[in-house]
Amino acid sequence: MKTREEALEYGLSFPNTYQEAPFHDLNWQLVRIKGSRKAFLWTYERNGYINLNVKVSPEWRDFWRTAFASVIPAYHQNKEHWNTIILDGSVPDKEIKRMIAESYDLVTDSPSKRIYEAVRKIPKGHVATYGQIAELAGDKNMARAVGNALHHNPAPDTIPCFRIVNAKGELAGQFAFGGACVQARLLEEDGVEVVDGRVDLKKYGIDIKDIR
Repeated sequence: MKTREEALEYGLSFPNTYQEAPFHDLNWQLVRIKGSRKAFLWTYERNGYINLNVKVSPEWRDFWRTAFASVIPAYHQNKEHWNTIILDGSVPDKEIKRMIAESYDLVTDSPSKRIYEAVRKIPKGHVATYGQIAELAGDKNMARAVGNALHHNPAPDTIPCFRIVNAKGELAGQFAFGGACVQARLLEEDGVEVVDGRVDLKKYGIDIKDIR
């Protein structure tokens, strides 16, 4: 990711977002949350590169700055809670997207954060349904929102979305994990048997009461 257009397109892929240039200066293009009008992605050109300002939790702030020389304390914003990503090609796209997604979760009132926390509770060797994750996240009627949130999973290594199946125990489509049979392979490595694209929920499904 090197261009402003790529960054804005990804920022606008999240629910209830819009783009704005609030300073009468087209160099500053922001992506905000509808309703609250809070910005989670700032884009601008500086020193020949497109820069992104993203909100960051204190426990991750220094990690990102140490991991990549092109992630620095935020330009023109609170350096305790914001980082700047310089799009010079040195930061992998997946990490840029992860930082943008985390910024979105920090400034929005979206249920995404609660959904991710619920997914993290699924024990190894077990699966949960979209409906169960929705209930754990506080609203049993938002199963579709669970699918949307997992599509933007900012940290696949720590948010095991491959442990989510539908109400019949069926796996997601091949696009969801980067190819056919990927989810099945991840589940089998996790200790869950997959037969004809389906998991036995009686054997491997969670009991919500046990993990609340």
